[in-house]
Amino acid sequence: MRIIAGEFKRRTLKAPTWAGLRPTSDRLRETLFNILSDRVAGGRVLDVFAGTGAVGLEALSRGAESAVFIESDRRAATLIAENAARCRAADRCAIIRGAAELVLHQQVRGGPFDLVILDPPYEFERRDEVVALAAIQLAPGGRLVLEHAARRPPAEAPGLALRRTVRAGDSALSFYERA
Repeated sequence: MRIIAGEFKRRTLKAPTWAGLRPTSDRLRETLFNILSDRVAGGRVLDVFAGTGAVGLEALSRGAESAVFIESDRRAATLIAENAARCRAADRCAIIRGAAELVLHQQVRGGPFDLVILDPPYEFERRDEVVALAAIQLAPGGRLVLEHAARRPPAEAPGLALRRTVRAGDSALSFYERA
């Protein structure tokens, strides 16, 4: 795993040493940021189900002002901190350890966010609920992106309009804006 473009280009990130964490592939991150290119610079990013932190760190590398990571797994939260330090970006990051469906019930420190990216486990049962809660965190004109299994339809969320879904192998990225 590596940062693809920007300030931290080619920096290698630490990967998990345990099973159960599915980092977003370099290819899928490249697709994501090619689509979002004009919305990242200067923005505030919320990376939910952050895992390794690769998505939020890629956003910082491409000019985002700050990134907040939400992750429930203690080991993954430690990994995010290590990866932020590798990129010398710890001062632009905040890590919140907790279940997304609980943390998102109130305004997250550092928000509202211009870009909210969610990468829940593909079989996560509360996906639609978490997407709806994450929508509350959006700044006016902000965008929400959901990574999900290509075999599953995009989430339904009140107040959000699905603008686009892009498939890449077994994964899909669905892009939402306020309705």
